[in-house]
Amino acid sequence: MLGRARIGGEGRMAVLVVKSGGEAAMADWREGFAACAPGLEVRWWGEAGLRAEDVDYALVWDPEPGRLAAMTNLRAVFGSGAGVDGIVADPLYPRHVPLVRMSIPAATERMGEFVCWAALSLLKDARRMAIAQAERRWDEVEPPYRASQRTVGIMGLGNMGSAATRMLRGIGFPVIGWSRGRKDVPGVGSYAGPGEMAAFLARTDILVCLLPATAETRGIINSATLGGLRRGAGYIGVGRGMQQRLDDILAALEDGQLSGAVLDVFEPEPLPPGHPLWGHPRTIVTAHVASLPSRAERAAAVAAAIAGFERGEGLPNLFDHERGY
Repeated sequence: MLGRARIGGEGRMAVLVVKSGGEAAMADWREGFAACAPGLEVRWWGEAGLRAEDVDYALVWDPEPGRLAAMTNLRAVFGSGAGVDGIVADPLYPRHVPLVRMSIPAATERMGEFVCWAALSLLKDARRMAIAQAERRWDEVEPPYRASQRTVGIMGLGNMGSAATRMLRGIGFPVIGWSRGRKDVPGVGSYAGPGEMAAFLARTDILVCLLPATAETRGIINSATLGGLRRGAGYIGVGRGMQQRLDDILAALEDGQLSGAVLDVFEPEPLPPGHPLWGHPRTIVTAHVASLPSRAERAAAVAAAIAGFERGEGLPNLFDHERGY
């Protein structure tokens, strides 16, 4: 069984250091790794007595700058979420050490589920119903559209975008997609490059951003982009917080260009407690949970990757520092 092979070879067990979810999450991480990689020593990032030179692998979300560089025998770093922004933000990150993104089937399936839930929430005006329930007020909502009458436009047709299109089409939404290069996704109209962005937006009733975090995608969800959508469109932000201009989203909600938004990613995170989007009657705010697999699922994926790496196999889902994704 792939994950249960002894890891580390002769002499000692390989050491994996974890910084994800805080020290309170370590019981879950240790339980997850014990089930699939008993030959792996799992230690907390801030554990007393942990020597940097003893660390072989790291599973992290937002490591303090310089800590990974101090681990001189580090063989690979695993991001604990789909994004690795908090890792590569470290100017001292040792770029010779492979960085593995958490792009696994469990994550893509969960993202597809979240996008479907968000699209249906916008379609059925779920935020309005939630407010009415909180106020104990009987509000007979009459959503004007069916799924078949609202086109979902997905920016970014990678693994997660493709999974979302399949699920959305399964519940009746027409789906189109936009990306830097032409994509061939069955049943999905494909738009590509800056020259076709306007045509893509003009057909979109619910916009989903699933683009990678690059210099080109910073701030791409702005007043111009939102203004190109059909009037009263919905927006689902599940890509990266750096891609969104929150003030522009708020302005589009206020003037009716957007009828609603589901926001899962922000810059900064967490969203500050006083930000008006928290209590806006047309927004649903979630805490960057759209595609997060369980710790057990992530532990199994990391254990399998390490076991293969120890056998001389390549690592999956490597981050490309030059391309930025």
